[in-house]
Formats: sequence, structure tokens, C-alpha cells
Amino acid sequence: MTEFRRVDALPPYAFAEVERLKLELRRSGEDVIDLGFGNPDVAPPEVAVEKLREAALLPRNHRYSSSRGLPNLRAAASELYRDRYGVELDPETEITMSLGAKEGLVHLLWVLLGPGDVALVPSPSYPIHLFAPGFAGAAVQRVPALDFVAGVEEAWEASQPRPRVLLCSFPHNPTTAVADREQLQRLVDFARERQLVLVHDFAYADLGFDGYRPPSIFEAEGAKEVAVELYSLTKGFSLAGWRIAFVAGRADVVGALARLKSYLDYGSFQPLQIAATVALREARDRPAEVAAVYEGRRNALCDGLSRAGWDVARPQATMFVWARIPTGELAQDFAVRLLREAHVAVSPGSGFGADGEGYVRFALVENEQRIAQAVRGIRKALAQPT
Repeated sequence: MTEFRRVDALPPYAFAEVERLKLELRRSGEDVIDLGFGNPDVAPPEVAVEKLREAALLPRNHRYSSSRGLPNLRAAASELYRDRYGVELDPETEITMSLGAKEGLVHLLWVLLGPGDVALVPSPSYPIHLFAPGFAGAAVQRVPALDFVAGVEEAWEASQPRPRVLLCSFPHNPTTAVADREQLQRLVDFARERQLVLVHDFAYADLGFDGYRPPSIFEAEGAKEVAVELYSLTKGFSLAGWRIAFVAGRADVVGALARLKSYLDYGSFQPLQIAATVALREARDRPAEVAAVYEGRRNALCDGLSRAGWDVARPQATMFVWARIPTGELAQDFAVRLLREAHVAVSPGSGFGADGEGYVRFALVENEQRIAQAVRGIRKALAQPT
């Protein structure tokens, strides 16, 4: 039998049973409210869609592009960082495009890690954060995601050999943990002192609530000496299927990634890049509008669950709610029960690593009316004996 070593080493898909049951219920005619998969549903900027249509009509835009991204697109990303964060990034040497943050992260860790190396990674975490080091042959030293800044030094001391990469992500998926500039400065200082490369996945940069603005890692002094940051148009600009993201920061790391990617791909469809450039330059207000939509959904869910007797903390950012299970059930069992009894799909926390046991994650990808309907179903399920 053929061995597929990298694939065979992966664990079974943690959300498979929830996904299977969801499809089974829908095939039988049941109305399932899916708050499991974090697939953004808010419409993209109209100006970007119109530009995509216009650019797609030009034959020259159907040829190969550059894996680094069009110069104008990289320049627009540089302008965003300058205007929003007061950070200067050279679009020629300090920014390269990736086909979404996930692809960028995996290939970035191919550049930074090899067999026998170690990366410090938050846990629980978005699954690719935990598994991407393994694709490079490296190991993971887990750091508690909800106490990440304080836990990094202890994890460093516990690791043999010493880690080469510090991976962090604020705002964080799935726990919704956030950081302020002082905390990011502590991480940058730590990386500088121990000669680590700091990788900051900034996928939820645009989704802050209650006046909170997530800071860029580059707002910390000295960050460009040690850090790279992944910024994506998936969430704030609602361009999930377009796969437009950037890896920015330390020039030698960005350059090494660009060199690797020159062997792997030719970049995304050029009209998508052209339209994304328009989004960055002409739809600057869109992320705030999108964040307001998710904030309203957060309020609807958290307020509704509270009235149902399930007190859940309101996240300051992301498009998720991370909730401790109120019944003491295992995460997988509880998620399956909500699906069967409430017809609401959620993600079991155990799917984000062993440290996620005891929690579920709600994705705010349905409108407020559907969320209210989900809460009614959950209230009935919680009233049933387990």
C-alpha cells in the first residue's frame, strides 16, 4: 500500500462528525443554522466587484502574474499600513503576496523551519497554526493562548532544542484573545533577545469591537528586525474566496518566501489583484462597516445566550464567540447534541487542539434573525437533561 507520509501523519478531521450530521439533517429537510464554519458571508465592496468584471474582460489580464503580487497591489498594502498604523513598509522588499493567509503561513514556515526545529505556538489555535510546523518537519511547543504573553518564557525554557520561531495571532482564532501594544512590545523584545523570528498572523486585523483597534506588530519598536505579519483581505473586505493576503516585514524573510513561492506558483488571477487594489484604495471604510455587522451579531448571540442561562464573555474582536460548555459535556458530544436537538452547528473546541476541550466556537456568519432562532433552539436543548 502506498504511503503518503505528510498526509498520513495528519490526525482525523476533528469536525468530521459535526459536518456529516449537518449534511444528513439538511438532506432530510431540516433547517440547520450553521455557526460552525467561519466562512464570511458579508458582501464585498461593490467597487471591487465592478473592477473585477472590467478587468476580466481584458485578454492581457488572463496571462500569468507574479507570485509576489502586482506592484500596485503591494503599494496599496504599503499605503494601508502607513495610513492605519503609521508604519512604513517598502513594497519592493518588505511585502509579498500570498494566496490567503493560510498558504502564506505554511510556506513561510517551510522557509523558517526544518527537521528537528521547534516553534512556539498558541494552543488551542486555528488548526494550521498547530500543524504547519509539522509540514516543515518541525515540532510544536504549545503556549496557552489565553495567557500567551505570560506563557511564552515558560514554554521557551521547557523546549529542547530552543525554538527558532514564535508564532502568535491577535486577535486570536478561536479564543478571541486580544493584545495591546504593550503586550506586542513584550513579544518583540522577547524575540529580539532570543534571536527568534516572530510570525504574527493578523487575519482579524479589521474586526475590533467596542472601540478596540487591533494593533499591528509593527507598532512595536524594533519589530521589523525580527517580525513578519500576515494581513488578509478575507475578513474586513469580505474577499474570502479571492485569496488575497500579504506577508510583510523583515526583508530577508520576505525575500526568502518570495524566492520559494517563485518555484511554487504564479500568483492569483490578475483581475482579482487589480480589484483588490481598488478595494484597498477606494473602499477604506468597508472594514469598519463589516466590523459593525459582526458586532451586532456578537451582541445578539451573547445577549441571547445570557437570557438562556449561558453566560458567555463578549469578545473584543474576531468573527467568533468562544464559549465554555455549561453542562460539563465533552466538546464533541455537546456539539453533536446541539446539532441534533437545536439544529445549530458549532465547532467543538477540541478540534482546535487538546487545550480546546470544554469549549465550543460560534462563528458569526448568520444574520441577527437567524442567530435569535439559533438561541431559541439552544435554550430548549439546554433545558433537556444530558
